Amino acid sequence: MINFKHLHYFWMVAKQGSITKASEHLHITPQTISGQISLLEEQLGKDLFNKVGRNLALTDTGHMVLSYADEIFSLGSELEQSVRIASTDRTQLLRVGIADSIPKSIAYRLLAPAMALDVPIRFVCKENSLESLLGELALHKLDLIIADGPIPPHLGVRGFNHFLGECGTSFMAAPNLVEQGKADFPRSLIGLPFLIPSDQSLIQIQLLQWLEKHHIHPKIMGEFDDRALMKTFGQAGTGVFIVPSAIASEVATQFQVEVIGSTEEIREQFFAIATEQRLSNPAIVAITDAAKGWLKHN
Repeated sequence: MINFKHLHYFWMVAKQGSITKASEHLHITPQTISGQISLLEEQLGKDLFNKVGRNLALTDTGHMVLSYADEIFSLGSELEQSVRIASTDRTQLLRVGIADSIPKSIAYRLLAPAMALDVPIRFVCKENSLESLLGELALHKLDLIIADGPIPPHLGVRGFNHFLGECGTSFMAAPNLVEQGKADFPRSLIGLPFLIPSDQSLIQIQLLQWLEKHHIHPKIMGEFDDRALMKTFGQAGTGVFIVPSAIASEVATQFQVEVIGSTEEIREQFFAIATEQRLSNPAIVAITDAAKGWLKHN
């Protein structure tokens, strides 16, 4: 087991740039710090610093150890802050990762029930790729991930998939495309400008297969990681775009667009991914229970 006091001395020297500055910051003699770092290097079997003139420079191993030390002491600081908040405040911290393929409106509707609990909730929401978020879940930096699919088997991340539900897909368009789009849906999509989610979203392959099945070849104007940005382009009349049918009416109101058609053949699924097989956190239970009320569980 690594001696974390030795690791902390190394971390401070790396951050301060020299043993002298680190000793002033820690109020410990330079000789003590130097000796502790030597013990850490001996335990690891690798040098962590090289002398460059009067200065110290991290070795390749030193850079790697520093990256781990950053994670360790960041978590320590977060732990201290969480304990301090918990001792003085009833507010419950809920750290949620939102896969960047999840529409913002869906994310809000899924998380909103937690706000109605008697215990006040403070959200910390992070948006990133599912792979990145799963890494943070594994390090216990997140309590929950909202995603459009289960944990990919090839990642080997330990966690549990909780199916929230699914819905069909609606095709939306700005007024300049509505009349043509509604004429003979879905054949009316042929030749129309189209905006699609990027391959970061699991829905893209379903959409492309559906278009191919119906022999529809729209003019794809753009692919978007951020589906909120895709809606903004759609609002401007740049092209037809898709949304989960569960939020079609609110998207129509918010972006001044209309539904030109829908299908149940393209299914958007939603999952809550957590480290617990049986959910016990009241906020997470509220989120999963409420989802059953407005998402289908076929």
